[in-house]
Amino acid sequence: MLNKVLLSTDVTLVCVQHALSTEKEEIMGLLIGEVHENGSLVSIVSSVILRRLDKKPDRVEISEEQLVQATLRAEELAAEVGRPLRVVGWYHSHPHITVWPSHVDLATQSMYQRMDASFVGIIFAAFLTDQSTKAPSIQITCFQSVTDGSTQSRREIEMEVVNNNDSLMTNNFEILTQLPAILKEEEDEAYQNEVGHSETDDIIIKQHNAAVRTIAIGHIVEKMSRPMLEALVARNALNAVRLKALKKQHQELMSRLENMSCNV
Repeated sequence: MLNKVLLSTDVTLVCVQHALSTEKEEIMGLLIGEVHENGSLVSIVSSVILRRLDKKPDRVEISEEQLVQATLRAEELAAEVGRPLRVVGWYHSHPHITVWPSHVDLATQSMYQRMDASFVGIIFAAFLTDQSTKAPSIQITCFQSVTDGSTQSRREIEMEVVNNNDSLMTNNFEILTQLPAILKEEEDEAYQNEVGHSETDDIIIKQHNAAVRTIAIGHIVEKMSRPMLEALVARNALNAVRLKALKKQHQELMSRLENMSCNV
């Protein structure tokens, strides 16, 4: 029985950024990791951001094709790092509502558990307000589904956010930078579907559809790409400072080592 989940800080960052990308619909993705101790412990080290085929405010759907693609990606990562990685869970967001899984979430989780007893679900409740401080907050829960006859209930799983795995840091960084492009693909698809379904020649409707797409892409740039770029620039500057300090420390240690050699 699954008792604990270890979630990489890099994966947490990707999931939170994904959850904050929209406050109108839920987002979703799959989680890649390892199963330890006969299924009692799962460590999550990477993720796969899924492009939504249908945007809905209260549910998400993962197609069989997306699951197969994530499985193939897990196999590629396993070969790269030499570890038995596989798809071990899924995540989605709850914008403006409670973090607890709905009956649809529990049914989805139960379906996955029938295939893999260690499969886990994680929910990121975003755009909430802390009642004590009135500050924005994000809540996270990790769960499995328990079936009793025809009813299902949640079983909370202990979760710990742990430091990054260096061998997958570059991979997780690339996933994060893919997020704006995936969101743009969703908007492009929504626009093409709207244009394809509309047979009118009304210029006002055409301009409206184009304007909606432009506003959506502008939102992605303003709320996702720009803050991400600013954060990366700041991180690069911090790394430069750390590198300078490490070089100085290296020189001091080498100087001490030379002095010790002379004294001997």
